[in-house]
Amino acid sequence: MAERASNRPASPANDDVRNVAEASSTLSSPSSSPSGPASGGSRGGSARLRWRAADIAVGAALGVACGLVFWGFNFAYSWVSPILGAILPGVASVLHPFWYFSGTLALLILRKPGAAAYVNVVGSAAEMLLGNQFSFGFVFASAILQGVFAEIPFALTRYRRFSLPMSMLSGALVALEYGVYLMLFRYQGVAFLSPRGIIHMVSEIVGGVLIAGVMSWYLYRAIALTGALDRFASGRAVRGGE
Repeated sequence: MAERASNRPASPANDDVRNVAEASSTLSSPSSSPSGPASGGSRGGSARLRWRAADIAVGAALGVACGLVFWGFNFAYSWVSPILGAILPGVASVLHPFWYFSGTLALLILRKPGAAAYVNVVGSAAEMLLGNQFSFGFVFASAILQGVFAEIPFALTRYRRFSLPMSMLSGALVALEYGVYLMLFRYQGVAFLSPRGIIHMVSEIVGGVLIAGVMSWYLYRAIALTGALDRFASGRAVRGGE
């Protein structure tokens, strides 16, 4: 009797109770919750944009290296610009991106919000320590503004798209900002629609696209191919690991 009782099929009522319990367990599990994947993706995105000690260290090193370039270019520009200005007034602005390519390059390498402003400020500090002919306020105000404008294209994609066109757009926006900044605060005697003003703005944007945009893109890729950026998403993207 006991054996027959243990083999007896469960009643429909017991099946219903068990099914209800299983359904409740499934609905209450975190993995099946509708908000589970979304919240996990949000946390992943937040972690991706969070600054690490490595980002701070590499950004500082990059800023110092760019500061050396800024400092050296000060001397080169003071020699080259009068020659270009004698040929065509305003065309020397095509070389200005050697003072602000660092923001776009920083974003391509670090891929973090604020990377452009951070590297620009560090680079400007290094340049000022070495000595230059520009005022402290002018250099640092320019560095922050250039960083903000370099960030705009990448910020609009939530720092998910990094490509040559994005780099060129970043360089063009910094060039536009810097060109207008110079017209308002350094070239006050030059009208925007004068021949010199037009040549200055066109040269600035062309230089921004080619130097701050294209040059920064290929410089970033050259650095990544050495393996120096393998701990970063930007390096793995170039070397095939991501």
